[in-house]
Amino acid sequence: MRPRTLDEYAGQQHILAEGKLLRRAVQADRFSSLILYGPPGVGKTTLAHIISQETKSRFVTLSGVESSVADIRKEAENAGHHLRLYNKTTILFVDEIHRFNKAQQDVLLPHLERGTLRFIGATTHNPFFYVNSPLVSRSQVFTLEPLGIDDLEALMDRALSDAERGLGGMNARLEPDARRHLATIADGDARRCLNALELAVLTTPKSGAGEIVITLAAAEESVQQKTVVYDGDGDAHYDTASAFIKSMRASDPDAAIYWLAKMLHAGEDIRFIARRIVIAASEDVGMADSNALRVAVAAQQAVESIGMPEARIILAHAVIYNATAPKSNRAYVAIDAALEDIRQGRTLPVPKHLRDAHYKGAKQFGHGEGYLYPHDFEGGFVPQRCLEGGRQYYDPTSNGLEARIKERLDHWRAQWDAEKR
Repeated sequence: MRPRTLDEYAGQQHILAEGKLLRRAVQADRFSSLILYGPPGVGKTTLAHIISQETKSRFVTLSGVESSVADIRKEAENAGHHLRLYNKTTILFVDEIHRFNKAQQDVLLPHLERGTLRFIGATTHNPFFYVNSPLVSRSQVFTLEPLGIDDLEALMDRALSDAERGLGGMNARLEPDARRHLATIADGDARRCLNALELAVLTTPKSGAGEIVITLAAAEESVQQKTVVYDGDGDAHYDTASAFIKSMRASDPDAAIYWLAKMLHAGEDIRFIARRIVIAASEDVGMADSNALRVAVAAQQAVESIGMPEARIILAHAVIYNATAPKSNRAYVAIDAALEDIRQGRTLPVPKHLRDAHYKGAKQFGHGEGYLYPHDFEGGFVPQRCLEGGRQYYDPTSNGLEARIKERLDHWRAQWDAEKR
């Protein structure tokens, strides 16, 4: 059921709809090198085949897992031969281009520069991280998205009606709720969706009327469990972790719990999750509710000793606390501002009254002279300068418990200003 034309191709309308860049480039035959980046089963290889047919190019496939430098040079030589003798352009398609090492990727560069061949690479890993910069800079990168449920349902309908290439000769019918279930369970992967459909059709007995009817029960029986697309060290890992952290920051406990559940279901390291919660407790909740850090650290320690499956409860506790707590990133902003001043050369000397005065001879240098011990004053506070220049790094919000800190600090800073005057 591999699509043969752009019109048959499902999904990716953001790059292949009428007037979109990739469709225009292919139809005008005006492209050099492409990198197709997206999860499994969204049509990267299929699209490369279609592009070769649309442009009437010779199509050669190499594998990032199996092919060598010698294979690349051989195909480049053949491409040059066909170009000289037959004026025939060659598209070299490299599946899993991220598996090529630097030397293999570098071998492609001179042939791309000379126009000996056109290159299309397919990868499930972010090419800006896993493909050499010179190759990325010579290529147009297009991101392919998981297919939508409507796209997958249309694919199944086409497969059931196509007697030549599909299941049209099986007299099979999908009930609407079964179609929706199979499309949902495929998780955006066309290959998985069609495999599930085929399994359901081949394992469902015919009715008395000779028809194969795929009910919801039959679909659920044929496909036992939804597989979560999640690679432990790739984009799904980082993207899901990013969504998890940003959901806590956005005070959305429902989203945060969902992304936590996805990571747990996929087997993510619970220590990694706990570390991210601890960081968020200071970075995003911060001084607005310092108890968030206590809860996060306690959760981190607890999951170390308890483990799964009970650790899920402890992590959920900490996640919901973080997500529903008032937010302030002012401690995070303060330390970064101070570090930036130091990196830019703003290194200030320690004022003499704050310097260590306990060693012999310190007094003759004036160390400690004029220091005011705060506890000797009412309220444990006395205005005295501890940093030259009066730079303010910490600017508290009025959120949560930080509102009280802001009120207190504003009072103290007013006294410092009065003392300066």
